[in-house]
Amino acid sequence: MSDKKQGILYIITAAFCFACMSFFIRMSGDLPTIQKSFFRNVVAMIVAFVMIIKSKEDFKIGEGNFKYLLFRSIGGTIGLLFNFYAIDHMNIADANMLNKLSPFFAIIMSTFILGEFASLIEWLIVIVAFVGALFVIKPSFDMSVVPALIGAFGGFAAGTAYTFVRKLGMRGERGHMIVLFFSTFSCLFTLPFVIFDYHPMSLRQFGFLMLTGISAAGGQLAITKAYTKAPAKEISVYDYSQVIFAAVLGYVFLGQVIDLHSIIGYVIIIGAAIARWFYGLKKE
Repeated sequence: MSDKKQGILYIITAAFCFACMSFFIRMSGDLPTIQKSFFRNVVAMIVAFVMIIKSKEDFKIGEGNFKYLLFRSIGGTIGLLFNFYAIDHMNIADANMLNKLSPFFAIIMSTFILGEFASLIEWLIVIVAFVGALFVIKPSFDMSVVPALIGAFGGFAAGTAYTFVRKLGMRGERGHMIVLFFSTFSCLFTLPFVIFDYHPMSLRQFGFLMLTGISAAGGQLAITKAYTKAPAKEISVYDYSQVIFAAVLGYVFLGQVIDLHSIIGYVIIIGAAIARWFYGLKKE
């Protein structure tokens, strides 16, 4: 199997893992979002720590990278919390789709953080994607729209975090250290809330939270492996298969049916992602 085909297989595996993470989060019940986030990141922190130990690397942060790691971790933590809130309060496929706005937000934030200016075509693609998001959000003048807005803002925070990941990659920071720093920061940030507002968990809920962490760690490892096999510009579009996996899991196990407006939104957003993918290949 060629490296590109292996990369596609790994990124689809990562998409399935992240869809399972969303499903397990929902199945863990009515626990606080911050408590769910804490247990998800504890597992990721342990996995990242073990990976660094196994690779026999040190825990030293590159010179001048601490502030960028901090910005990445703040954005990532906000994005994770908001994404988990959206998963708990709306259709999990819709929540996943709104989170997949992050690459389009990353185009915008790259202008301010990296000084990389998008072309007119890329700006048009971003606008089209946000039009698709409106179909998923379904704006209204009541509180029912709040989870969708929070999910969309979570996509913005994640896009900002990914922009800082790119910044760190350009500065030579190691992937395992980025994951470890983010997971540790997120655990420390959420720990006080968990201590002072801890909600007792049943064995079933604890099990689902552990499965959440394992799925997230599996997804992180698979997507890292994918991008070592093939460039992002060639395989990143396959990451949107996560929405399909989430829709199937939501329908089969939770009885969630996607409405027509959301389907139209999915088509527009994924279409925009495919257009950006083709444009990137042509530009390269």
